Amino acid sequence: LEIKPEIINPKLPPSPKSLSTSKKFEGSSNLVNLKYHMGPVLSSSPINVYLIWYGRWASHQQLLIKDFLHSISPTSTTSSSASAATKTVAEWWKTVSLYTDQTGANVSRNLLVAGEYSDHRYSQGTHLTRLSVQQVIANAVRSAPFPIDHKNGVYLILTSVDVTMQDFCRAVCGFHYFTFPSLVGYTIPYAWIGNSGKQCPEVCAYPFAVPGYMAGGGPGELRPPNGDVGVDGMISVIGHELAELSSNPLINAWYAGEDPTAPTEIGDLCEGLYGTGGGGGYIGQVMRDRQGKTFNMYG
Repeated sequence: LEIKPEIINPKLPPSPKSLSTSKKFEGSSNLVNLKYHMGPVLSSSPINVYLIWYGRWASHQQLLIKDFLHSISPTSTTSSSASAATKTVAEWWKTVSLYTDQTGANVSRNLLVAGEYSDHRYSQGTHLTRLSVQQVIANAVRSAPFPIDHKNGVYLILTSVDVTMQDFCRAVCGFHYFTFPSLVGYTIPYAWIGNSGKQCPEVCAYPFAVPGYMAGGGPGELRPPNGDVGVDGMISVIGHELAELSSNPLINAWYAGEDPTAPTEIGDLCEGLYGTGGGGGYIGQVMRDRQGKTFNMYG
């Protein structure tokens, strides 16, 4: 654990004096009218997460993702070791847990990796759609040792670098929805996230890869904290989707806009923002360790 990493703002405007100390205008949340639409949030404790590894995964990649998921729940050491300069994943999730349903129940602060299943034979091929991914879940719950957990469970479908998905890289880096009883047996929240490492890291693993049009106009890509552009980018998207899945699991709870098929959710409000001073194309302040790896929170 590096106690005192360097604090950097990788794309600071030419005149730092133009940055106010006020955080009022960071991000886009002041411009979006987020509303509660009377639906449930994931308040059961713990939230049981069932991982479906689709395609071929290296064990060290799986461990990185599971380390992040294990970091969400608070531990006895989280509050004692965390300081103003040491931001943790659990403290970040504490913000997500502030969202409530109409009964006053908060999003749970506790998350448990309750089961895993490997679909290494690509049961639905190497190209998935929003509908066929539900068949992946159906196959997993029929084959895997974990049950259909329709009370506390959510499913994360994580696809390997060689798997393509409908709208991947063009419109989405991940998405969440809920299963159809006709396919899976119950209505269960799920999220899909793909490894963009070889397909579009400049889109879905930013700022660890940057688009060509930004060449020469900024600091270039940042060094990923775990040395894997695709997986480190995935972890950011997993955090995004889990926050939205928890606060809007059935697409009838917390979102902005009048169209529930294209809602603006809580993760969207922080898209591309990783620290103080972010917004307007700037990712904000992040930390950099002695090896030059950049990150914005500890797991």
